[in-house]
Amino acid sequence: MSATKPIKGPFKGWRRLALWKQIFIALIAGLVVGVVFNLSGVPEYATALKPLGDLFIRLIKMLIVPLVFVSLVTGVSSLDNLSTMGRLSVKTVVLYLVTTAIAIVIGLILAVIFQPGSGVAMVADESVKVNEAPPIIDIFLNLVPTNPFESFVTENVLQIIVFAIFFGVSISLVGERGRPVREFFESAAEVIYRLTAMVIAFAPYGVFALIAWVAGSYGLELLAPLAKVILIVYVGCIIHALLVYGGMIRILAHLNPVRFFQGVMEPAMVAFTSTSSSGTLPVSIMATEKNLGVDRRVSSFVLPLGATINMDGTALYQGVCAVFIAQVYGIDLGVPQSLMIVLTATLGSLGTAGVPGAGLIMLSLVLTAVGLPLEGVAIIAGIDRILDMARTAVNVVGDCAVTTVVAKSEGEVDEAAYNTPHVLGAQDA
Repeated sequence: MSATKPIKGPFKGWRRLALWKQIFIALIAGLVVGVVFNLSGVPEYATALKPLGDLFIRLIKMLIVPLVFVSLVTGVSSLDNLSTMGRLSVKTVVLYLVTTAIAIVIGLILAVIFQPGSGVAMVADESVKVNEAPPIIDIFLNLVPTNPFESFVTENVLQIIVFAIFFGVSISLVGERGRPVREFFESAAEVIYRLTAMVIAFAPYGVFALIAWVAGSYGLELLAPLAKVILIVYVGCIIHALLVYGGMIRILAHLNPVRFFQGVMEPAMVAFTSTSSSGTLPVSIMATEKNLGVDRRVSSFVLPLGATINMDGTALYQGVCAVFIAQVYGIDLGVPQSLMIVLTATLGSLGTAGVPGAGLIMLSLVLTAVGLPLEGVAIIAGIDRILDMARTAVNVVGDCAVTTVVAKSEGEVDEAAYNTPHVLGAQDA
């Protein structure tokens, strides 16, 4: 029986490409295919590709609950003492809140300068149902699960995080008697990380299908009337990433920002196409560890928090949309209203992530706080998917930036690994 011959030809070259290159090629190819289908009048062909993208999303979602719980329990229980966890918590939350506030300000400034709603007469999408946001006190009370198993079943990530932190702290407090439990979760974490690598290897094909579906379904007709809103949000996201995250990496962490952006290429592109910060968490954990040299004890604590409470891209989008809606309805926003938008969206980002439809809830919270009509949300419903792609990518890049800065402040970044251009490839799976 002859030995299996090694694979030759284009497929071998494809397998050797770094994952971010595979994803980028797949993204461009999917965009071209989708636009061609749309212009050819056969958008249903693009829709036929969607199940492949849905499969990728389901695989990613399959990992979220076990990955968040196991990673956090492992990370918290492995910390030297509770004071270390306290430091990490304070640094993480402060950085997330500050960057979120800056993002909102950038969105407001760009919207005020470029006036996206001036002269726009849009018709609201009547099929969109806008719910009022729950009271702030209820949002924070809902962070604590009454039944952890129900939180697992309903995939309430924020409640899972709270339970995992308490569970990890308890393992640490028990001491030597808790060692078998800690070792079990460490082994479970390795298994989950391996499964994550297998799923990530499928990312280029899922990305191709998702972007082809978006381009084929939306085309250019829907985007034209709201092109200015889309452009402002995308430009704002780029500015925020380069100036705020790049500045944090350079000034606070004293690291090369170019290497940082190279290292977060994979999670950024997966987030861009999947529009899910939590869904991108497996890719983010692997990228910060392998590409940026961040110790897993830090990344397994900071990243799950960021995936649920860090909403820089969403906050920037809210700033733009609030001004846009005000301009469409002919309402002038003064400085007090602008400050209220910043305050409400920043504080709301801490707890709203645990509520289904977080982006809509946050936006309705902001509009209610400044007296803008909630019906305005329905106006941008048609392009929400396009905007969601940019804001989710920024959310994920922000998670990785804060994780790197916090890890560097704790001396938990392998600078040799950080400065070595290594990106995830098929061999990592």
